[in-house]
Amino acid sequence: MFTFLLICTLTSLLPLGHASLPLVINTWPFKNATAAAWSALQSGGSVLDAVERGCARCEMEQCDGSVGYGGSPDESGETTLDALIMNGDTMEVGAVADLRRIKNAIGVARAVMEHTEHTLLVGESASVFAENMGFIAEDLTTNKSVNIFSEWLKGSCQPNYRKNVSPDPSKSCGPYRPKATWKQSKRARHANIHAHDTIGMIALDRDGHVAAGTSTNGLTHKVPGRVGDSPIVGAGAYVDSLAGGAAATGDGDVMMRFLPSYLAVELMRAGVDPSAACKSAISRIKRHYSEFFGAIICANTTGHYGGSASFLTRRRNWEKLDIPTLLISIPGITY
Repeated sequence: MFTFLLICTLTSLLPLGHASLPLVINTWPFKNATAAAWSALQSGGSVLDAVERGCARCEMEQCDGSVGYGGSPDESGETTLDALIMNGDTMEVGAVADLRRIKNAIGVARAVMEHTEHTLLVGESASVFAENMGFIAEDLTTNKSVNIFSEWLKGSCQPNYRKNVSPDPSKSCGPYRPKATWKQSKRARHANIHAHDTIGMIALDRDGHVAAGTSTNGLTHKVPGRVGDSPIVGAGAYVDSLAGGAAATGDGDVMMRFLPSYLAVELMRAGVDPSAACKSAISRIKRHYSEFFGAIICANTTGHYGGSASFLTRRRNWEKLDIPTLLISIPGITY
């Protein structure tokens, strides 16, 4: 393990890695999630089982406050969840966004994939679907999320993600209305650096089958109804058992515009190694948004893996863990 301080904006590349299959990698140092996925594979479960159990562990443990219930309240104080799961053999995808009252978002995403012909369900209708599928409706609010929301209100609703509205969103809470006249401008973004800690996970078994999943409670203080990159196929994650898989974490509103996970997988399909594929996907975003922050992890079907990240002046930590012979949690990033 090593830690260093970034003193400027840069794109950091994880060195090329290789491991014998099976393989589990995920974003952030969510070790228990990685261990749960690894255990599923070791006990004979499928790669879909591994991804679902790994992400579900993070949902249960409320990883870093940015996954699962009780975190990232929106402008109304409500916590909602987004998740995605993808099968690299069949290219089937199940996803949910703006999910309410249901803690197991990754489980509902898998139910969408296995019990409907659809790919994505959203909002209240997704919650009703989940209840019909047997998921328990529960309050996703906790004392912590209530306190986060209360402090935000006391601080004149800062930060928020409004622009070109009245009253001035940099000084006041809403309700907001469009300005009668306005000049296009870029508002400085002041997102909490821990507001984007989505878990993205890729699992490969010994036969090269691959699956990926994501789960998050989204961006803290988001506009109600906002959906980021996590439940969007090709953005939050993408897999193809003929090429490999990729998963992303970071500023979802920017990253989803570039489908970085899809791009990385297509580059690996063309023979690019995983580290370089991830770096190319990040670099494409940085050409348009030089100050965005995010990361991508990649793995191909031969067991090579890599990652690339773009962060601003913050503390980094890349971490490798072996349990019992191979268990990788990358990138492990701390501040």
